[in-house]
Amino acid sequence: MNPTTCRVAIIVSLALVTAACSGDSDSSGADAAEDPAVAPTEFAGTIDLDVESPGRCEVVGEICALPFPSDALTVEDPGSETGRRVSLDPLSMPANVEGVHIDVSRQNRNDGFSPGSAALVHLPGLDPADSNLPPVTDLARSLDDDSGSVVIDATAGERWPHWAELDANAPTDRRRGLFLRPGVNYPDGHRIVIGLRNLVDADGAPIEPTDAFRAYRDRLETDVPEVESRRPAMEQVFDDLEAAGVARDELTIAWDFTVISTESLTGPLLHMRDDAFDQLGDAAPAFTVDEVTEDVDNDRRVITGTFEIPLYLADDGAPGTSLNLIVDPDLPEPNGIWTAPFSCQITGATSADDPGAGVVYGHGLLGTHRQTTSAGPTLLAENHNYVVCGTDLIGMAEEDVPNAITTLQDVSNFPTLADRLLQGHLNHLFLGRLLKHADGLAADPAFQTEDGGRLVDTDELYYYGISQGGIMGPVSTAVSLDWDKGVFGVAGVNYSTLLNRSIDFDIYQAILDPAYPDKLDQALGILVAQMLWDRGEGNGYVNHYTDPLPGVAEKTALVQGALGDHQVANVATEVMARSMGASVLTPAVAPDRTNDVEPFFGIPAIESSPHLGSAVVMFDSGAPLPPTTNTAPRDGDDPHEDVRRVPVAYDQIAAFFQPDGGIIDTCGGVPCNAVPGG
Repeated sequence: MNPTTCRVAIIVSLALVTAACSGDSDSSGADAAEDPAVAPTEFAGTIDLDVESPGRCEVVGEICALPFPSDALTVEDPGSETGRRVSLDPLSMPANVEGVHIDVSRQNRNDGFSPGSAALVHLPGLDPADSNLPPVTDLARSLDDDSGSVVIDATAGERWPHWAELDANAPTDRRRGLFLRPGVNYPDGHRIVIGLRNLVDADGAPIEPTDAFRAYRDRLETDVPEVESRRPAMEQVFDDLEAAGVARDELTIAWDFTVISTESLTGPLLHMRDDAFDQLGDAAPAFTVDEVTEDVDNDRRVITGTFEIPLYLADDGAPGTSLNLIVDPDLPEPNGIWTAPFSCQITGATSADDPGAGVVYGHGLLGTHRQTTSAGPTLLAENHNYVVCGTDLIGMAEEDVPNAITTLQDVSNFPTLADRLLQGHLNHLFLGRLLKHADGLAADPAFQTEDGGRLVDTDELYYYGISQGGIMGPVSTAVSLDWDKGVFGVAGVNYSTLLNRSIDFDIYQAILDPAYPDKLDQALGILVAQMLWDRGEGNGYVNHYTDPLPGVAEKTALVQGALGDHQVANVATEVMARSMGASVLTPAVAPDRTNDVEPFFGIPAIESSPHLGSAVVMFDSGAPLPPTTNTAPRDGDDPHEDVRRVPVAYDQIAAFFQPDGGIIDTCGGVPCNAVPGG
């Protein structure tokens, strides 16, 4: 059994005949179209259809590109890992106020859609509660026999946990989208089937399917060739749903989509890593030390400098540039050398007799390497003897803010942000090698005592990232050749879930709104962007902690969350944990400190200490519980900064960072308190 497809206890097997956890993709709609075992449709009648642009639209919904994602927006490609290739038409994509549709040429290189993507559909007037759709507070309901929404991993034959939510940011129902968000990321390369049944509006009246969907559901023949050519694939959708106990005649809408393969998703970054480290060979990366500051008041030494990495971006690699795709449309070529800054700190806890293990630090939202001396890494270093170094995660660093603004005004620019992120992760990998290599930083007098005693223990190396550094850290860690343990503070996946739930997005929302005033367009645009974001965001890599990528060891994560976080949503923290195969330290929260029917549904409790696998630990500062809508928490004080400052948190990190260490309870058998001094 594939551990990726069957790793979460909450996923209930349907024992579909077509693929019982075999990993085969023979149940795809494309295969069904050529399978002689699929009987020709016996039509019950005919229907006159007037559908918009059937050659480029998903016709079963109310709006051209919805539902999204959908295999109707792909084409067959026998040369890809999934057998599909995304084929989005720019005219079907949102346009900004200047009339510029999103350029999706890079998305169309994918062989499937995001593993963490919400499904977005437009059903005006829908009443989610009366339609028995599972809310964010009760993921278990999505697996009930009578759930109004059914999501199936058809490749593995399993029901998939999810929640449904209307977009609370839309001003009216006329353009309000419905999201179906997976509670755990979908396995790479798998085919996902979605069915919505017995839906009603606020008056209890049934929501009627579109004529195009009725043509498929009720076996009504049309004279639209594009509709008819898809009929075998839709028959497979109905068969998959019927095997899950969903009757054909109760469906309001149904469709399927294919998840991007591991090769297509991770191929560019792995190619860059392998090529760059082949160039490096057994040497340490070239570096210079520019400044050494003895901070006597804080009993620490701060060292800044630069180091060199092969550049895989076009031109000079500045913000706004894309990958150097001059030979292969997917795999970038080297283009000279990138010089990256670094900052390190060595505290009084470190000595030549007791050198500190290296920690690669990931900075916060659109930040810089200078945050390496902020509270979290400093407290870890001075209390537990670590040498912490950081560099800019270019793509989403301070210098990228102008390019991020440009992207919000025209999402066609998004590839430049996503591409630079890949170079940013490669830079972190090279910084790790600098810390790990005997001829790296440890060999420089700035990292030694006056008599030449080394202050860096090159036998150990770890990753610690906070906020954006926690969201992005699973990428660097998943592909690293030099470290296998990562701590991801106040983190979650994915950005398409996080943005509307974060106060940090307020300033950027004010830029997005004038460019794309329609909330449904915004929702679709963010999901389209996520297809490229995945290559440099944790969302694309969290599946590979129990199922490691080629050439690397199994990875282990400690995820520390802040209850009621205003910046990184708790639901996204839980999705990260489930997708990593993490367990939860219990008691996780006090009984009155949750909105959920079953808190941490699908995340097993840690049974013994130390726990040697991945884990999530929640910290409570007493902040109000978050909204149950896709909006940001705004009441009370934001607990986002609290976790990194309390001893129980950094003591826990230090125990985890031991070579043979694991997750221990530093909170005394009660929910962890994140109130400083509490």
